[in-house]
Amino acid sequence: MRKLLSILLPLALALGGCAALESREEGPRRYEATFLELFDTVTTVIGYAESEEEFTAVVEEIRAELTVYHQLYDIYNDYEGVVNLKTVNDHAGETVAVDGRIIDLLLLAKEFYAATGGKVNAAMGSVLTLWHEAREDSIADPQNAYLPDGEAIQAALAHTDFDQVVIDVENGTVCLLDPEMRLDVGALAKGYAAEQAARAVDGNYLISVGGNVRAAGPRADGTAWTVGVENPDGGDYVETLRIKTEAVVTSGDYQRYYTVDGVRYHHIIDPATGYPGDLYRAVTVVGPDSGEADGLSTALFLMSEEEGRALLETFGAQALWIYADGTVSYTEGMASYFSP
Repeated sequence: MRKLLSILLPLALALGGCAALESREEGPRRYEATFLELFDTVTTVIGYAESEEEFTAVVEEIRAELTVYHQLYDIYNDYEGVVNLKTVNDHAGETVAVDGRIIDLLLLAKEFYAATGGKVNAAMGSVLTLWHEAREDSIADPQNAYLPDGEAIQAALAHTDFDQVVIDVENGTVCLLDPEMRLDVGALAKGYAAEQAARAVDGNYLISVGGNVRAAGPRADGTAWTVGVENPDGGDYVETLRIKTEAVVTSGDYQRYYTVDGVRYHHIIDPATGYPGDLYRAVTVVGPDSGEADGLSTALFLMSEEEGRALLETFGAQALWIYADGTVSYTEGMASYFSP
């Protein structure tokens, strides 16, 4: 295993207290900022600027951009003047006029639903809600940790056909034909938002939204950023990757989980069973688009490596799999990103 050459994430610096990470007599300096309020996760921005004020201004633009996506894709909260995915869920069975950025994400979700044979399914909200509630309750009260009711899971699975989601691009509307269906775009939203934020940045920045990493250009000197592939059991990094404009996204069983009777249950639910997938500990994807890499990491986590390799070719991406016994496998193209 290789150790991370340049520790990037996270350093827990508050946005209001941005700090220079490198000292230079001439040229831009390297800064980092972190904020916590979006997508229920940590967002980190690292970049180069001539001054802290310049860097802070860019970070504020990134945060403002991400805030819009956070509110639009939120399925738990309402926001004044915002029609979001919670609105769509609350009006299941009705036609709802939505922002074009919701349309765009749902079109990506539709593409992934078809390309993955349903392994990435944004219509799994009714099932995922059962797991979300059980996880939250169990983390708050570990002594009474519980699993969602099996019959309730099977009943919810009957309302997860994404083909029942009508997306009218011309009129800008969405309709869930099944009144008991609920959307949940967790497999795509953070990566998609990170991609849009990176495209809006002019400069040398690295953006991480809950570990969905997207490089918006190389470091100031033209060299690559270094990103570590975590060992699910802790300790040394499994690999370190060097990227300049690519995205790196990992799906793993060690990120969001809880324990019932000594068994760990993570948040990546297989639409075929309604229960967490158990083929791997983690899958890391490198690709040109953060939204696609986000969807791919989820899909690959829930399918055989052979199926995953075929899917990667469709999207021009690379991957690394970590199996339960610690065995690591990766595509030939993935090796080109490994640090020497």
